[in-house]
Amino acid sequence: MIDFLTEMGPHLAYFILFLGACVEGESVVLTAGFLAYTGFLKLEWVMIIAFFSTLFADQILFFIGHSRGARILARHPEWQERTKRIFRLLHKHNILFILGFRFVYGIRTLSPLVIGTAGISVKRFIILNFVAAIIWTIISCVGGYMLGYFFADKIEQIVHQIGHYQKIVVLTLAVLIIFSLGGICIYRKIVEARKKKKNRIDPSV
Repeated sequence: MIDFLTEMGPHLAYFILFLGACVEGESVVLTAGFLAYTGFLKLEWVMIIAFFSTLFADQILFFIGHSRGARILARHPEWQERTKRIFRLLHKHNILFILGFRFVYGIRTLSPLVIGTAGISVKRFIILNFVAAIIWTIISCVGGYMLGYFFADKIEQIVHQIGHYQKIVVLTLAVLIIFSLGGICIYRKIVEARKKKKNRIDPSV
């Protein structure tokens, strides 16, 4: 992730940060915070972009849930278990859940949609969403920055090691894919040859 963002340049890195912060993109935000420590990105811009991205995305999802969430959820039965969990948490810890759902892995993106469906007032969600976005932004961005402060040398060393082993993994996978495709082709030819031989022996088949 770090090599990818640095290769893209700061402007594209900020754009990727915006997209990543829209979904369950804590890893992207933490990486951006780390790059802010290295000087590649500016921490204030990382925080501003992350804040408006998460605020905008979750507000849009809430409005969608508020207007037609029930129909959307009905069309996706595979979301049923997560939806039940969100409704249960929302019922037990109304304000705390709205403030903290961004930190709950697996239901982070679905939560604002379900919250809108649950009938929470627009004004209430806007206020709580604004506060929650500030909390999430500070923790995520500063967390990434502090990772750089305490572990910059170790992280860079790990990244270089991963880059080295990544080439080996890619080459290994490429060889395996080539051999697999070759094996499939040979198997098909053997099967076809057997079928032709069988047809010659028993024309009724």
